[in-house]
Amino acid sequence: MKIKKEEKRKRKHLKVRRKVKGNWERLRLVVFRSQKHIYASFVNDDETPCKVLATVSTLSEGFKKYSEGKNIKTWTKDAAGIVGQLVAEKAKEIGIEKITFDRGGYKYTGRLKVLAESARKGGLKF
Repeated sequence: MKIKKEEKRKRKHLKVRRKVKGNWERLRLVVFRSQKHIYASFVNDDETPCKVLATVSTLSEGFKKYSEGKNIKTWTKDAAGIVGQLVAEKAKEIGIEKITFDRGGYKYTGRLKVLAESARKGGLKF
């Protein structure tokens, strides 16, 4: 039986999760990418169950305010860059400087790379 693309991604994500842990000193930044949107969440793995501290996406109010008046589609690299900036701002609000980047089984290219680079420009250390 042929393995589907989503199943392969989930297997890769499990491999990444074995190595990547988030704690209070270095929270885990998890990225999920769909066809139309991109989501980024801060997760603390020390607590059981894992606690999500904050989430930013192309559906959030901050993104809508930031892209207002501009014709930015939510599935583009520009949108991922804005989400990366919002992630950095949210991290500063929480008081986070260092994070562990969890790419979610996706390749580090395209929207994922733009999000990570804009978060770095915003002041986060990976």
